[in-house]
Amino acid sequence: MRFVFWIGFVSLMIGCSSKAYVVKQLRVTENKFSDHTGFVLFDPSQNKTLIAYNEQKYFTPASNTKIFTFYTSLKLLGDSAIAFKYKIVSDSLLVWGMGDPSFLNTDVFTNDRAFSFLKNNPRKLYLSQSHFQTTGLGEGWSWDDYPFGYAPERSAVSMYGNLMAIQKNNSRKLIATPSFFQPYILEETEARTTEEVRRDIDANTLRHYPGQKSRTRWSVPIHFSSSLIASLLRDTLKRSVEVIEKPLLKDAQILRSVPLDSLLKVMMVESDNHIAEQLLLQCAAVVSDTLQPEIAIRYATKQLLADLPDAPQWVDGSGLSRFNLVTPRSIVHIWNKIYRTIPSDRLFKLLAVGGKSGTIKNWYKADVPYIYAKTGTLSNNHCLSGFIKTKKGKTLIFSMMSNNYVASTSELRKQMETILKSIYEKY
Repeated sequence: MRFVFWIGFVSLMIGCSSKAYVVKQLRVTENKFSDHTGFVLFDPSQNKTLIAYNEQKYFTPASNTKIFTFYTSLKLLGDSAIAFKYKIVSDSLLVWGMGDPSFLNTDVFTNDRAFSFLKNNPRKLYLSQSHFQTTGLGEGWSWDDYPFGYAPERSAVSMYGNLMAIQKNNSRKLIATPSFFQPYILEETEARTTEEVRRDIDANTLRHYPGQKSRTRWSVPIHFSSSLIASLLRDTLKRSVEVIEKPLLKDAQILRSVPLDSLLKVMMVESDNHIAEQLLLQCAAVVSDTLQPEIAIRYATKQLLADLPDAPQWVDGSGLSRFNLVTPRSIVHIWNKIYRTIPSDRLFKLLAVGGKSGTIKNWYKADVPYIYAKTGTLSNNHCLSGFIKTKKGKTLIFSMMSNNYVASTSELRKQMETILKSIYEKY
């Protein structure tokens, strides 16, 4: 009896010592970086919070917002993405795009199901976007992000990841892909420090500025309109496409495209903003007849996430918006719901792995990977939330959020790695 008592007592003391060390390092983080830090460590096997530090305070989650989109997509979208909805009326094929981010997107697994259906259908093709009720850029996105590849516009018909690639060939000539945009390239004489291809804010005009430092490739968001989408489809499908204003019909049929996991993996591992935004539009289409992110968010917060400890301020799918605000304990709560929703083998294949893949490929290295997580980074803000597989064989859920630091993110990550490595070793 005494032996059992002392074993329990020693285990308790080790646990208290481990917790004290982590809390001390969290305070060191705040003192060193003059930031705001929040942290939660949770054991799903015991349904017990092991460590909580500023767990109830709100932070800008950046791409940790994708965890909300991830869960909502798992609950609403089934096993595959929706390419579009369509209705055959006499000699006409009416199509409503559902925002499928895989269409003609070489950065994700794709199939030609949607392409072949549109190209080979003998009927007249009509495209309606009356159900697309949102803006290309999200609420709270930085306005000067518009020309950069990490902020593609949202659209009812997503094509090429909503990006055009501009690349130099062997003759140093700029080549646009898709070639539809080749005539949009204009040569400018004004020299800049670094060579640049910059798109106008409200058009697809591409201005090439020479520079002292040269580049060879640019990814530029496409500026969309109904007429441009139709023109791009004509160019790609090599057939007539007409735009009409037609409400989405209740009896429209659904054409599905790629497995959902193929999109979720790129969204979570590579932190693909466009996939996140488009999947949220797809979720809206499941619960309504309108492509509008607010509809999906409202449904998810009321029907799927009503049990969160703190109500989120959630405004987009990707986390590009600085209007998003969530607490560390709410993120851990969502991860626990996900952990109980799908098999762990499937789940961990969809996440970035420390030292191995995605946004944490160069961090949290170990002979046996121990971090499976989602990063979130905006200037002066960095978060990491997910799972730790400890040396003792436990699977723990964590969320670490850091906002408003002015040091380099690399330095902050080193401190985060120190904390998480200690948890791996001691728990």
